[in-house]
Amino acid sequence: MSQFKYEIVSINISKPELIPYQNKEISSGIFKRPVNQPLFLSQVNFEGDGQADLVHHGGRDKAVCVYPHEHYSFWENKLHTELEFGAFGENLTTHGLLESDVCIGDIYQLGEATVQVSQPRQPCYKLSARYGAPDMPLQVQETGFTGFYFRVLKEGVVSRMDGLHLISRHPKGITLSFANVIMHQEKDRFEDIKRILEVEELSESWRATFLKRLQGQETSNRERLSGK
Repeated sequence: MSQFKYEIVSINISKPELIPYQNKEISSGIFKRPVNQPLFLSQVNFEGDGQADLVHHGGRDKAVCVYPHEHYSFWENKLHTELEFGAFGENLTTHGLLESDVCIGDIYQLGEATVQVSQPRQPCYKLSARYGAPDMPLQVQETGFTGFYFRVLKEGVVSRMDGLHLISRHPKGITLSFANVIMHQEKDRFEDIKRILEVEELSESWRATFLKRLQGQETSNRERLSGK
């Protein structure tokens, strides 16, 4: 096992619940709460955890949501409030795993389980609902403080004390920070999109988005060459 061990500050779970948003109620599992006992991690989630929107959250590519505790102080200053663990709806609040260092396809030992990085976290409007900040998803994108997702390669029981042990770095070296920039900010860097798509371990949803962007560029080029 790797000598590189990263701290799990907290393991957080919740079932979906109704919360108010824009004069209506929505169902969300964003209010994760810390637990102290070991939990079984299946291919889709921790036992006792759940997501309301299974189109955009959860599933095999997004079984575990991870957020670096290092970003908490930044958001506490922005939101003028003290944040509890699980503040971003993450299952694992970690220390030492930053978007600038973690690569898509990296593999870690997590207790008895084995997990792999599949994509950066895509912030959604439910962060706005939780904090009453309409531009919260945009702020998360612009800062690059997104967190990320694990898929589960091997199921097993997980304890906070286990920590995360790096098993292998992905040879392509596509960091989450780099992928975030290409997804959200510099969207016309098509050669870099192709580089990201070379990572077979990229999640299906991000792959579909990048492929659609490439197809749009190819269509535009054909129309330009044909004089349309």
